[in-house]
Amino acid sequence: MCNDYRLTVDLASIMEDFADLKIKIRFSEGRPNIESREDIKITDVAPIVRTVEGLRGEGDLVNRRWSWPAPNKRPVYNFRSEGREFTSNRCLIIADGFYEFTDPEDKKKKRKDKWLFTRKNEQIFAIAGVWRETKDVGEAFTMLTMEPGPDIAPYHDRQIVILDRDTWAGWLDPSVPTQSLIRPLAAGTLQVEQIG
Repeated sequence: MCNDYRLTVDLASIMEDFADLKIKIRFSEGRPNIESREDIKITDVAPIVRTVEGLRGEGDLVNRRWSWPAPNKRPVYNFRSEGREFTSNRCLIIADGFYEFTDPEDKKKKRKDKWLFTRKNEQIFAIAGVWRETKDVGEAFTMLTMEPGPDIAPYHDRQIVILDRDTWAGWLDPSVPTQSLIRPLAAGTLQVEQIG
């Protein structure tokens, strides 16, 4: 399951993509510092665009922690989407790549093989997420997961929910049914590269 992703695109480019989709971005906490990072890992702080209560076609860009502690104290960084409706606290997790790890074909190797997935012909994409307030870590987000699509199935038996660009505004509108927005990407949508 996804426990490492990438964002190397600057704030101006992110804003341009949202403007192209006619989604107005607010900065309720001021413009966040978005640094280029090859690896965003569980418990790191990263940018999300969350629903603005009562306003359609708008989002609030803030930095938040990835994962909240479960009752057993393990981090909740992925969350199954099947059979669930998320009628509040939706967010878009901005990324330009994510990683999956597989056991090496060469059994003498100790480290797993690392694969980078990017979206063809798009500089960024959005992962469906939800956030919540916790007493332990404050506001934090998690990524929704689903059955794997054709590009990911050879590498993992689950995948994060990558939203088509035309559904970003719908994800920010909690009145739009969750399951109408979650669907696998067409084969060949993702580019896969072994990087380690």
